[in-house]
Amino acid sequence: MGRQASSSTPGILYEPGEKSPLALSLGLALQLTAVSVSATILIATVIFRAAGESEAYLTWAVFASIAIAGAATMIQSVRHGRLGSGHVLMMGSSSAFVAVAIDALVGGGPGMLVTLVAVTGLFQIFVSERLSLFRQILTPTVSATVLMLIPISVMSAIFRMLEDVPEGSVPMAAPLSALTTLAIFCGIILISTGAIRLWAPVMGVVAGALVAGIFGLYDMSRVGEAAWIGLPQIEWPGLNVQINGVFWALLPGFLMAAMIGSIRTISSAVAIQRVSWRTPRAVDYRAVQGAVATDGLGNLISGLAGTIANTAYSTSASVAQLTGVASRYVGILAGLVFLSLAFFPKAIALVLAIPGPVFGAYLIVLMGMLFMIGIQMLLQAGLDYRKSVIVGVSFWIGLGFQSRLIFPEFVVDFAGGLLNNGMTAGGLCAILMTIVTKMAESRPQRLTTELDFSCLDELRSFLMKFAGKSGWDQAMSERLDAVGEEVLVTLVQRRDADNQGGRRGLMVSARKVSGVAVMEFIAATGEGKNLQDQVSLLGEQVEEGQLEQEVSLRLLRHLATSVRHQQYHGADIMTVRVEAPASGAAGSE
Repeated sequence: MGRQASSSTPGILYEPGEKSPLALSLGLALQLTAVSVSATILIATVIFRAAGESEAYLTWAVFASIAIAGAATMIQSVRHGRLGSGHVLMMGSSSAFVAVAIDALVGGGPGMLVTLVAVTGLFQIFVSERLSLFRQILTPTVSATVLMLIPISVMSAIFRMLEDVPEGSVPMAAPLSALTTLAIFCGIILISTGAIRLWAPVMGVVAGALVAGIFGLYDMSRVGEAAWIGLPQIEWPGLNVQINGVFWALLPGFLMAAMIGSIRTISSAVAIQRVSWRTPRAVDYRAVQGAVATDGLGNLISGLAGTIANTAYSTSASVAQLTGVASRYVGILAGLVFLSLAFFPKAIALVLAIPGPVFGAYLIVLMGMLFMIGIQMLLQAGLDYRKSVIVGVSFWIGLGFQSRLIFPEFVVDFAGGLLNNGMTAGGLCAILMTIVTKMAESRPQRLTTELDFSCLDELRSFLMKFAGKSGWDQAMSERLDAVGEEVLVTLVQRRDADNQGGRRGLMVSARKVSGVAVMEFIAATGEGKNLQDQVSLLGEQVEEGQLEQEVSLRLLRHLATSVRHQQYHGADIMTVRVEAPASGAAGSE
């Protein structure tokens, strides 16, 4: 039926608005920070050294990247106005920009990088404001596919970490360190059902680090040489305001990387919402908009600071699902720790000194869980043959490009190596196939009117003509009429409850897809509760007073095959699918 399950999700101990204990929150914050700061430092180091920049500029860029990522992580958790997701969403340097960032540094110097990254931030802020316009392309199917491809895109790097040990180390040192981490981590998760499960990741890393230390893999000299507190020399390169040929040549690559980064942020924001509630809820796309807006703001500041672009990391969803802790206070602490690390070189060294085999084993579990979150998103969204083709083909194309098995002689250098990343290649494939699917659908019939009871006759006339053109009989026409009336009543009630004056518009589109009527109601309404959640919870309400208050929603649930409610800032979008009664199936496509 396409309706959201109302059963509780076991294992969620702390929802986003609930405050988890300080010790637990700090422990999880340290875990998330350790992974994110390592990736951030590594990506920045690869880019600026590959471009031949000085060590002084590299030091400044790493400092700026860590500080900005920490601040952005805190904003993501807090959700103020149109910024932030209100969930634990770690930010850090984006690998999607590696190739284009190197090209910018080589072709135009640091000033060109500053300008392009800043433009990227502005572009993502625009995407966040117009996210409702991209809803037909950036679907749950596309987001889930990208989410499943993230582990694939980092797979080889993680597996290489398992063997990242100094020359001359004992041969069994790396395997034993990784195996200890994996065994403790997974063992506690599989066996424990109590509070000890919350500390499984920490215990796994600590146990693995202890074994690594016995074999001399933990580099304490690196920690000892680092200063306790310090600030790098400011190496701000300034803006390159020359819009020349180099800028225009590099801009498409940066915008493409920005779109991929936005898709990753959208996927991460959707994933963390999926695993953060005891009772499943519809995705709040206002929170997704806030996540993308924060990503854009972080990139704007990153550009102005002379460092590389950020993106949202998906490990928070894995940790939340494994531990049952989705409290936003974990994200606030993680951002604070992240930000503080920028001023404590010794703390950074302590994290970076954790041996590769330990980090690799830890990430194997997190990436495995992330892959399964993508699978769950697909199942919750519903799979038909079209979605199956999109997901299956895109996933294998992403895997093939990531493994350099699909025409490497043509792909390796194409667009600065953009398609060498499996997430990018597979994500683009999923987007293109989704666009083709939308183009192949019948052109919808549209009605634009005012959101008011006075437009009911106009809406009824529109739906009657739609039913007639689609070949449906009187029974289906009456069903569409009833559904349209209930949706209009519900949206007008929400408008009135919003207590804001002024006229508001309503746009209705209707089309026939495989014998089913798909109607979309787009209204400029308020910030109320999600109707999809309210419909799914009706079966749990038994008091007579509640039944009377929910008559419209109950009728809508009875008449419609599925109801999907997407809430954006300034717009509510209700997508309702209605199947024809047995007698009204004539003329189905």
